[in-house]
Amino acid sequence: MTDAQETAADTSLRTTGGAPPDDVAPAPIPLLEPREGIPPVVASDDALAGVIAAFAAGSGPVAVDAERASGYRYGQRAYLVQLRRDGAGSALVDPVGCPDLSGLGEALRGTEWILHAATQDLPCLREIGMTPTGLFDTELAGRLAGFPRVGLGAMVENVLGYSLEKGHSAVDWSTRPLPEPWLRYAALDVELLIDLRNALEDELDRQGKLEWAQEEFSAIASAPPAPPRQDPWRRTSGMHKVRRRRQMAVVRELWNARDQIARRRDISPGKVLGDAAIIEAALALPANTQALTALTGFGPRMGRRQLEQWQAAVDRAKALPDTELPQPGQALAGPPPPRAWADKDPAAAARLSAARAAVSALAERLHLPQENLITPDTVRRVCWEPPKNPTPETVESALAGYGARHWQIEQVAPLLYRALTQPS
Repeated sequence: MTDAQETAADTSLRTTGGAPPDDVAPAPIPLLEPREGIPPVVASDDALAGVIAAFAAGSGPVAVDAERASGYRYGQRAYLVQLRRDGAGSALVDPVGCPDLSGLGEALRGTEWILHAATQDLPCLREIGMTPTGLFDTELAGRLAGFPRVGLGAMVENVLGYSLEKGHSAVDWSTRPLPEPWLRYAALDVELLIDLRNALEDELDRQGKLEWAQEEFSAIASAPPAPPRQDPWRRTSGMHKVRRRRQMAVVRELWNARDQIARRRDISPGKVLGDAAIIEAALALPANTQALTALTGFGPRMGRRQLEQWQAAVDRAKALPDTELPQPGQALAGPPPPRAWADKDPAAAARLSAARAAVSALAERLHLPQENLITPDTVRRVCWEPPKNPTPETVESALAGYGARHWQIEQVAPLLYRALTQPS
């Protein structure tokens, strides 16, 4: 770093809690190079052993980031892992050359990991053997501290006074060899994460929110992996246009056929066949490949073999007996949509209206997003099926049953109790 960069790194928050500064902040300093240069890409067991030893001997928390190839490859696997720790410097590890990073994960056991938007990276890190025992999420910390923009670039600029170049965030990270500008970008993503973490910890402590953040971080670190989605084909974009069960069967068959091809070819499903094309075929129920070719997404550029495989999927759906057709929708595991409450249960609608207004006002006073104060789904569930003869204790118990953290219960339970007992 230059002297100017070192000075900026030592400054405190330039804006606190998302509030505007008293005077105009100076222009951010462009962060152009990692302080020790671009580290070599680690792609062999011997090189990985050196990284493991260095990071095990380092001190303090470790900054961790991962790059995926979303939109290019099947799944969400990591194609580069970036790390930085005091005493160890930065490292760029290639999970293609080193697919098992459990040794590195074990060396960092008990060390706090710093991630930005941790829930995005944790699944792909788990796949290669890296799971933190404790973490600090700088994006979530920014939300709790009240910053209106919590992307990494915005946070580094607002908090530390640097500007990060973000031009390579959506590139195909499965490319080999990785170009030098991409590696520079990747190394810079962890360059200041430790500084950002420390500044945000100070700000959260100043606002009296540090314990809240620590509860949130613990919940993320201890959360089990998300279970596989049921009927993922139902999430096809444009599904709301599909009304008939036979058409739903076409969506299901085409989605499953596309998924098999994408998995086999290791390519993003959207590059095999777009969601819009699946919906078009479901609505049209084409009789043959000629009719299929006339639909958007199945033009003449598509080869005959491809057209035949898509038409075969359509034909399979058309041939299903009625008993095997999908049902119109999955049963709702919870209250109905709020727009229907006034007709179904006016008292519940009044409770929800009062609860929403109270939660919104409290979130504004605390300078944090409503969804971080308490999830909208939790509020709906408590208002739709409140405890019988609610008391402050039973409301607290209901919130805990829906996964609310202690700090959330402490802040929200009194508001919900009043909304349940005095909705007017």
